Amino acid sequence: MPTAPRYHLNVTDHRAKLVIEGDWTVHTLSAVQPELSHLEAADVQALEVDLTGVGRFDTAAAFLIDRFACVRGIDAIEVEGGSDGMRQLLTQAASLRPKPQEETPHEEPHGLVDLLERTGRTTSSLVNEVVDTLAFFGETLMSMFMALVRPTRMRWTALVAVMEDSGLDAVPIVAFLSFFVGMVIAFIGASTLSEFGATIFTVELVGIAVLREFGVVLTAVILAGRTNSAFTAQIGAMRMRQEVDAMTTLGLDPMDVLVVPRAFAMLIMTPVLTLVAMLFGVGGGAFVSWVALDINPTVFFNRIQEFVPIENFWVGMSKAPVFGMIVALVGCRQGLLVGGSVQSLGRSTTKSVVQALFSVIVIDALFAVFYMELGW
Repeated sequence: MPTAPRYHLNVTDHRAKLVIEGDWTVHTLSAVQPELSHLEAADVQALEVDLTGVGRFDTAAAFLIDRFACVRGIDAIEVEGGSDGMRQLLTQAASLRPKPQEETPHEEPHGLVDLLERTGRTTSSLVNEVVDTLAFFGETLMSMFMALVRPTRMRWTALVAVMEDSGLDAVPIVAFLSFFVGMVIAFIGASTLSEFGATIFTVELVGIAVLREFGVVLTAVILAGRTNSAFTAQIGAMRMRQEVDAMTTLGLDPMDVLVVPRAFAMLIMTPVLTLVAMLFGVGGGAFVSWVALDINPTVFFNRIQEFVPIENFWVGMSKAPVFGMIVALVGCRQGLLVGGSVQSLGRSTTKSVVQALFSVIVIDALFAVFYMELGW
């Protein structure tokens, strides 16, 4: 039967002596905790605790006594009597006190040095991000190569599901937007070229612009906003629910299960969506040329065949797998970087879309320079 805890407090010349007796454990402290917490001990600068008459003593009792001292601004407790274990518990409780933080005046950064510091920090973060992305790209290529060498490692069900969700389900929006972009290009070409009496060249403008640039770039932008964010949200939610950690515990590689099927799906479906975008973009240009410029669709498509080189089509199609790979890599990588909070998921999704759009535009510019040097 535990002995009821008892205490007695003597205050002399700003020095308090707390004598405790009985069993001070988590099961018995309820009898003394409210009264001890509100005990008056004004102008006390030192505290001595007498543990001579204590039977049992645990961590809860040590924290209660230390809180009694902490509230009254006493830094150290002098211990009399008691075992070494009791003294260690009191020392441990004192070591876990929250340390006061010194308030430093906040100064707004200004001047050339601060500007250079921020620029250097941002540049360093950008370089680290590029290096980490390239490392993830290399790891993904290795996993994809192993999946080709050993097809049994491929998650075929996941591959088909991602192809349907990211590819087939995106056909309507890609076709719809490409059709209207083709119409816009034709309207701009017609209004500009009519000043020079060269309205017929709207056909070449639509053909080259859609086949070479707008078809593939528009597809990549749609996938970056639609599919890329979906990849990040899906994998990020799995990270938050610790499903990715569970895969690792079961001996499954998250790269094989999550990243490789999405990368292959985008490699396959992005050229298909690009072809759809090209067809509907040219169709939108043909519709405007027929309605506004009185150019018969037969004349329109015959002129495209005759005056628009086929190289423009292959230039656009050659970019499609690269853009699809970018969308898959950025989306999966940012999803795997999600932490355990909803705020982390939101930040990663936003960062994923921005990085994918930025990468698509930059790489498209590099493609333009590359093909210009080749003379295509």
